[in-house]
Amino acid sequence: MYECGRIDLRNPLILASGILGSTGSSLNRIANLGAGAVVTKSIGATQREGHPGPVLIKTDTGFLNAVGLPNPSYKYFVEELNDFNRDCPLIISIFGANRSELTKIVENLEEYADAFELNLSCPHVKGYGMDIGKDPVFVENITREIKKITKKPLWVKLTPNVDDITKIGIAAENGGADAVVAINTVRGMRIDTESGYPLLGNVYGGLSGGAIKPIGLMAVYSLYKRLKIPIIGVGGIEGYKDVIEYFMAGARAVEIGSGIYNNTNIFNDIKSDLDTYLNKKGIKLEELVGLVHKRGDTKECNDQKSKEREQKC
Repeated sequence: MYECGRIDLRNPLILASGILGSTGSSLNRIANLGAGAVVTKSIGATQREGHPGPVLIKTDTGFLNAVGLPNPSYKYFVEELNDFNRDCPLIISIFGANRSELTKIVENLEEYADAFELNLSCPHVKGYGMDIGKDPVFVENITREIKKITKKPLWVKLTPNVDDITKIGIAAENGGADAVVAINTVRGMRIDTESGYPLLGNVYGGLSGGAIKPIGLMAVYSLYKRLKIPIIGVGGIEGYKDVIEYFMAGARAVEIGSGIYNNTNIFNDIKSDLDTYLNKKGIKLEELVGLVHKRGDTKECNDQKSKEREQKC
């Protein structure tokens, strides 16, 4: 077992929210393919149909989506959770516009959850996600309120679409979050050059995949400098080296989403490659957490190399 954010994970590779997380059978499928834990699709207080299509387009490096948080509501999602194999830790992603909505969701789903992930970062739905999650005061207050109504661990998923993500991370930590998840998708759009219309029905959406890995790494790196609670890295993870980068930046676990598109066995494959790497190095995974911070910045590294060259001469 591997502990992170007050949860005992089977391993530090977690299914990200919104990817094969809508049904009990799809969650079971990923759990059986080696995930250390699974995160459900974000669940709200009422049914939502989501945005008009198209809601998902493939890009050169991932996906652009504006699904719009469609969900059956917590009342009907319970039926799916009854079909989930509880051998794998289950993290339920939740969203709401206020304390009242979130309280209903948490109280009704708590018996099924090993932890909750508070989605304060969806970039394309007004009144939810990023719309409210970019305000540090709101983030701190809503995190504190949810902590009052549940004994289960609470992770807060952060948006990268802000000037300074560390302010949001600090707010979540001050509110009592057990961990933060960084990052959600990055706002973007595409245009059809023949018609002149946006390709997404909602005009803009959230970009995921390899293109956002540098943004995710920078977010984790910056948060690690300021926070005491664990950080779960997300964004552009397709192989074991991506996981190593996130750990070196400061993550203690990672979530994988778009990478499943090209490889449904990605969890087992990464775990195998990661074990080989660690055995070859003769180190434990925990030793990689925040390693880049111990190494110093690039300028310090270059200065040291210059001194070494001078000494040799």
